Amino acid sequence: MNFYRNKAQNMNKSLCCLALMALTTMGASAQSGTNSPYSQYGLGDLAGQSVGFNKGMAGVGFGFRKGNEVNPMNPASYSSVDSLTFILDAGLSGQITHFREKEERLNARSGGFDYAVASLRLIKHLGFSFGIMPYSNVGYNYYSRQLLQEVSAVIRTTHIGTGGYNQFFVGAGWQIAKPLSVGFNFAYLWGTIERSVATSSSSDVNTLTKIYRTKISNYRLDLGLQFEQPLSKKDKMTIGVVVSPGHNTQADPECIITNRKSTTGKADSVSFTLDNAIKLPWTYGVGLAYQHSTSFRMGVDYQLQKWGDLVMPEYVVDTEGKGAYVLSSGLMKDMHRINVGAEWTPKANSAKFFNRIRYRIGAGYTTPYYNINNGDGPKEYRVSLGFGIPILNNYNHRSILNISAEWNRRSAVNLVKENTFRINIGLTFNERWFAKWKVE
Repeated sequence: MNFYRNKAQNMNKSLCCLALMALTTMGASAQSGTNSPYSQYGLGDLAGQSVGFNKGMAGVGFGFRKGNEVNPMNPASYSSVDSLTFILDAGLSGQITHFREKEERLNARSGGFDYAVASLRLIKHLGFSFGIMPYSNVGYNYYSRQLLQEVSAVIRTTHIGTGGYNQFFVGAGWQIAKPLSVGFNFAYLWGTIERSVATSSSSDVNTLTKIYRTKISNYRLDLGLQFEQPLSKKDKMTIGVVVSPGHNTQADPECIITNRKSTTGKADSVSFTLDNAIKLPWTYGVGLAYQHSTSFRMGVDYQLQKWGDLVMPEYVVDTEGKGAYVLSSGLMKDMHRINVGAEWTPKANSAKFFNRIRYRIGAGYTTPYYNINNGDGPKEYRVSLGFGIPILNNYNHRSILNISAEWNRRSAVNLVKENTFRINIGLTFNERWFAKWKVE
């Protein structure tokens, strides 16, 4: 007697799981959190598109392609997905950041849901993926004090920022010929960022509050290519290229200025709006990956984001004390990012558990994409270590628990220095839902 698993039932099961993943992750808002005062500049702290396996390698991934993992960094990789499996990868992160400015020191914690992505094969040589990831995060709350000697008053200025932008994407990768694959990610980009600067004083001094708010509801597009070249029976090299076209997001940033008079308690407000003022930059990425059998792989990536070509909203005051909300150049600069990482598995098919663990290491460097007080923002250095731990069950060993630790340092001359220790935890659920089972 032959028994075959019902294929239509499997498809319904996968679609239900995908829908559940989408609803759950959209409710989580895809924000992993930040406490950095640097997130008040530009569009906030920009998030990469790495997931569990490449977070342990400092986010390298433009050239990686394997049939048992989802790699949103290059959508051309979707063409390699195994035809028998459904892959779901979800993760969260937590971090502790130590801030230092001159003699002042402070520790802060943040974290939460990070990402969720899925992938499966539609037809031969055509893979499909979708998921939700953060694009940027904003989160800070700090204050400064200034003494006004003319009135013997201390002015306290409070800076608060919240929000961020998320992206829900669908993508596909197609293997045109044996060495060449192309793909795309089309993402819906949405979210709101709100920043406020408020002054207060215990004396008879007028207080001023500025609220900056930007809401985005638009799209992003990533185009990817991978060229895979065998070097021997066990070795291969892959070149990956990713391009993201820049465009106007049609967002209309607002600025609301409120001046409260100390003598009467009355407040006067004025608001400004800039039409179609927020743009995304052209972004270019190239990566090179080398793989030896199933035991070792490594990669190096370079990415350029052309923020320097863009103008950004800014509230300015002229010599007569008149304020205006304008688009200014010189606030942004091109961002350069370099990542390198490697993964080693002693014996992927071994019966011994520790021989099947994937050991990962990586390092990276990023230049700032904004200027602060007409000077450079903080440069970023990072190193990471990670493990891919196989989850053993009665019928396969393809699901992986990904755990990684990352140390990140940001610093610039005469600015706040940040040291962040981050833990990333992700689960790659990889099951043969589309396999046919045969019983004799």
